[in-house]
Amino acid sequence: MSAAHSPAISVAAHPVPDRHGSNLYTTDAQFTPLLQLYLPPDVNAHLQPYLKRMGELAGGRLDELALVADKNPPTLSHRTRTGRDAQRIDKHPAYVEMERVAYGDFGLAIMSHREGVLGWKGRLPPLAKYALTYLFVQAEFGLCCPLSMTDSLTRTLRKFGAPQLVDKYWAQLTATDFEEQAQGAMFMTEQAAGSDIANTQTLAAPHADGSWRLTGDKWFCSNPDAAFAMVLARVEGDPAGMKGVSLFLLPRLLDDGSANHYRIIRLKEKLGTRSMASGEITLDGAVAYLVGEQGRGFAQMADMVNNSRLSNGVRAAGMMRRAVAEAEYIAQERHAFGKALQDMPLMRRQLDKLRIRSEQARTMVLQTAQALQRSDAGEEGGYALLRILTPLIKFRACRDARKVTGDAMEMRGGCGYIEEWSDPRLVRDAHLGSIWEGTSNIVALDVLRAIRRENSLAALQAHAAGLLQETDAAPAFKQALQSAFERAAAFAAAAVEANGEGERLARTAASALYNSFTAIAMAWEASRTGSAERLRWAQLVLVHRVLPRDPLQDMEIPRDWLQ
Repeated sequence: MSAAHSPAISVAAHPVPDRHGSNLYTTDAQFTPLLQLYLPPDVNAHLQPYLKRMGELAGGRLDELALVADKNPPTLSHRTRTGRDAQRIDKHPAYVEMERVAYGDFGLAIMSHREGVLGWKGRLPPLAKYALTYLFVQAEFGLCCPLSMTDSLTRTLRKFGAPQLVDKYWAQLTATDFEEQAQGAMFMTEQAAGSDIANTQTLAAPHADGSWRLTGDKWFCSNPDAAFAMVLARVEGDPAGMKGVSLFLLPRLLDDGSANHYRIIRLKEKLGTRSMASGEITLDGAVAYLVGEQGRGFAQMADMVNNSRLSNGVRAAGMMRRAVAEAEYIAQERHAFGKALQDMPLMRRQLDKLRIRSEQARTMVLQTAQALQRSDAGEEGGYALLRILTPLIKFRACRDARKVTGDAMEMRGGCGYIEEWSDPRLVRDAHLGSIWEGTSNIVALDVLRAIRRENSLAALQAHAAGLLQETDAAPAFKQALQSAFERAAAFAAAAVEANGEGERLARTAASALYNSFTAIAMAWEASRTGSAERLRWAQLVLVHRVLPRDPLQDMEIPRDWLQ
């Protein structure tokens, strides 16, 4: 094995530390005990070899493939060499190899929809999928978007589609063989209707055979050559506004095997996620099928969007973990001025500030995956809790990822700015999370909407109280946790009660709930796993992200929190 590809090259071998080849699961000291806490013992034991394998791939082969795919984005061909009109998106072999790992070897897109995946006799819980995705995304972000959309489209079709429609396409969407698996997408964004779905202009006309014909333009369509897409369109003659928007399933191929009547106009040249195609599409009488109730399109699409928002939060958490792990390794192995960087007080402080954001997001992944399982099982309060945790993680974790990846890149110095390393790709991809599936403003407002419509704040309060009751920590720290969360909840409730005027407080309210809740959940995790380090991070969340502070005062963890 060459020195450039040997695992975890130390400064003794070379002065520029290179972590390539490390197992991203086994070198993560926090992940194993957390999964032991959140997963049933039998599931956790069964997943261990798969988690180790994914960690090995993410730190090695997948990382190599991601770098190649990022430098070789997909291309769009409109004709064959003989002049036949046949559109095709050509993906680099590196991207296809990553698809084979994610879709085929690990079944990440079908894991929530069928039994027997990864050799498990039943259906694996949501956290199994998110734990593996959390590792995968530390190498490759772009491909995780189609993975999420395929998973979410399948969920939405099963939940709202007519039985005959589900039966028609279910085998393709849940095939275990990679060569037979269908991929999914959502075509929602239009030039005049970004977040304002009520302004959707694409039209749907009924056809005699019970199908529909769609006409219009979709402005930003990721995975545009997917076998199926969920599309929002306005039924001709239906009322204006949101009530006139319906949801449709759009197949790429018609029943006779011919191409459906829509075209990819061009592919987008994006800041990040360069490995994965995004394009503009024009629909010219495209055959589609109504999903769910006519006029309830956005409410039904929201189920797919919310599931994708959770996946977006998982991806942000994974990227932060990769960025922080790289920074930690550099600080450990890189020596300057006669000592390791990690032994320098300012570096220790900066690493802690990165860690707490990364660990908050990881905790939210675990908590939200658990809430999803409760919600799908029909447990009381499960949906209301999921309904607020999902926009919270999407809003705050995605914003934190932008800062964490940028600050971590700085720790590698000049090398961090070079595209041969993972840092620039992480920074570029991190900015995506705050845009797709709802910008920060839209998602923060959704937190208030969940409180108003689903009584989700009460569910979050009850859940936080239960975690705090089970937490073994210094009384003064527990009191500080409770007080901080109560203040955040009161602030969010006041924002909701202020109606339209309270919207300007949505981002502050969402951040306060996220930070105060994750501090409680992390303290609970620390208590249950015996991790003094995690308890300290929970304390630092309060100190740095919740409590009032004087910028000219050195804020330390209060001594009575440590007793």
